[in-house]
Amino acid sequence: MKGNYLGEFEELVMLTCAILKDEAYGINIVQEIKARMDRSVNLSAVHVTLYRLEDKGFVRSFYGGATSQRGGRRKRIFQLTSLGVKLLQQVNEKRQNLWDQLPELKPL
Repeated sequence: MKGNYLGEFEELVMLTCAILKDEAYGINIVQEIKARMDRSVNLSAVHVTLYRLEDKGFVRSFYGGATSQRGGRRKRIFQLTSLGVKLLQQVNEKRQNLWDQLPELKPL
């Protein structure tokens, strides 16, 4: 998977999709990031990121059932692909390797 770059926001969106499982759709992802990271994100930014990740093959999407709360519209749900899971695992291993090499942190 050499050459596949994953930006910080892409990683955050993918991890949130993994946490939410079958409830990983736009507004839920925005709310989960806000709750877990205390970070406000724009719904449009999440959608653009999800579509880019889908184009790269890291997530796939499908439509859930229509609901009355959404005026009969269906939710587009996103799931990690096996390639996406593999990439997240590699990113985590590389990041952990850096943390493992870090000497004790002391405030200045």
